[in-house]
Amino acid sequence: MKRYLIAGLLVWVPLGVTLLVIRLVVDLTDRVLLLLPAQYQPEVLLGFKIPGLGIVLSVIIVLVTGMVVANLFGRTLVAMWERLLARIPFISKIYHGVKQVMETVLSADGQSFRKVLLVEYPRKGIWTLAFQTGNSSAEIGHRLGQDVVNIFIPTTPNPTSGFFLVLPREDVIELDMSVDDGLKMIISAGVVVPMWTAASAAGAKKIVQSNN
Repeated sequence: MKRYLIAGLLVWVPLGVTLLVIRLVVDLTDRVLLLLPAQYQPEVLLGFKIPGLGIVLSVIIVLVTGMVVANLFGRTLVAMWERLLARIPFISKIYHGVKQVMETVLSADGQSFRKVLLVEYPRKGIWTLAFQTGNSSAEIGHRLGQDVVNIFIPTTPNPTSGFFLVLPREDVIELDMSVDDGLKMIISAGVVVPMWTAASAAGAKKIVQSNN
C-alpha cells in the first residue's frame, strides 16, 4: 500500500502543482485585458471568456513594443519618455533602478545568475549554494585590495529571498551544475541532487591541477 501510495503521489502532485502554476499565470495575464475599454473586452464582443487570451495579448504588446523601439524613431521616443520621468523625483529612481536590473539580467554577455557557487556560510566549515550575480564594483575591490565577486545566497524553500554578499574570488568554488539544477536542489532542501558523472569529476580535477 505504501509503495502504491507513493507511486500515485509522484504522478498527481507534480501534475497538480504544474496545473496550479499555469492557472495562476493565465489568471494574472488575463488581467491585461482590463486595460481595454469595456466595449472592446473579448468577453463582451464574443459573449464568452477565453482563458489565456491575456497571454496572447501580452506577447503581442511586448513584440510590437520591441519592434518600435528597435529603430531610431523608437529609441528617440524612449529617450524623450525617460527624460520626462527623470524630472519626477520618486518615480525616476524606481524606473531607472528597475531598468538597470533588467538590462543586466537580460544582457547576453552578463554574468548574473549564470554560475552556481559553493561558499562557506554562515561560518567556516559550513557550505551552501550561491549564485554569482556579477563582479563587484571597482571601489569595493580597491578598498579591500583583492578581487571580489557579488553573490546571492537564496533561502530554502523560497529562493526569491536571501542574502547578498561580497566575497573574495578565491573563497568561492565554481560548480559544474546548471542554475536550474542549483535551484532544484535549494527548493527541495537538498532532496533533489543533480547527477555528477565520472567525466565531470575528471574535468574538475584537471581544472584544479591547472590552477595549482
